[in-house]
Amino acid sequence: MESIFTQLNQNPALLYFTVVIFGLTVGSFFNVVIFRMPKILEQEWRAQCAELMEQELPGDQPKITLSTPASTCPKCGHRIKPWENIPVVSYLALGGKCSACKTRISMRYPIIEVITAILATVVVCQFELSWIGLAAIAFSWALLVLSMIDFDTQLLPDIITLPLLWVGLLVNTQGFFTSLEEAVWGAVLGYMALWSVYHLFKLITGKEGMGFGDFKLLGALGAWLGWKMLPLIILLSSLVGAIVGLLLIAVMGRDKNIPIPFGPYLAAAGWIAMMWGDDIVSGYLNLLNPS
Repeated sequence: MESIFTQLNQNPALLYFTVVIFGLTVGSFFNVVIFRMPKILEQEWRAQCAELMEQELPGDQPKITLSTPASTCPKCGHRIKPWENIPVVSYLALGGKCSACKTRISMRYPIIEVITAILATVVVCQFELSWIGLAAIAFSWALLVLSMIDFDTQLLPDIITLPLLWVGLLVNTQGFFTSLEEAVWGAVLGYMALWSVYHLFKLITGKEGMGFGDFKLLGALGAWLGWKMLPLIILLSSLVGAIVGLLLIAVMGRDKNIPIPFGPYLAAAGWIAMMWGDDIVSGYLNLLNPS
């Protein structure tokens, strides 16, 4: 494997071509995950509730998985053919429309595919193709999926956040991004930081300011990047979240009582901290102490 890394790193054109193609392909799969994961979880929750209440669910509802049922046009039910599912290319070839009913296909699908490829490319530019680079790509992609699911449903599924936390601890047994000790404290303090804010806010206002998934996500970010990056992550996510929230209220007239998902801001701040956190902190300290 090391020899493959070396060969690709020595041939930048082939390296970035491979990364982009693989990223676009994975991005197509992520579109399925983002759309179906909440539905799968809802189906499981309904089944569990029915079991507890000793009720039977309707038998005509198809079981949803990441692979079944086959992808179809939501408007006419046209089954998507393999050649209609090539990342970005199919969207452009079809003119952004269903081949059967000509209903407009959301641009979100190719955008997510492109963002997936861009994230991988930027990570490889920073870390080269290496075990650390592969770990950083996986981390980036998990944050992307979590951000989109939270944006759509205000859910951060445990099935992603909890493995992300444990994998962060595992990769740091090798010291990829920080020491194991700092990773463990990062997981603990990351979770406890937002847990404390949540309960303090609820005590003062009687309202829930955030979801439990946010605690787990910040704990996962701490497990990957260590406790020293937590202040930067919290500062960046809070700043961006406040700015975007105010813009949504002032410009788009969004009701201020409608909750705004915090997960995407945490994820973006965590990714920035992984890529340039040390440089940001060093630059800030140099501003405070130019000498």
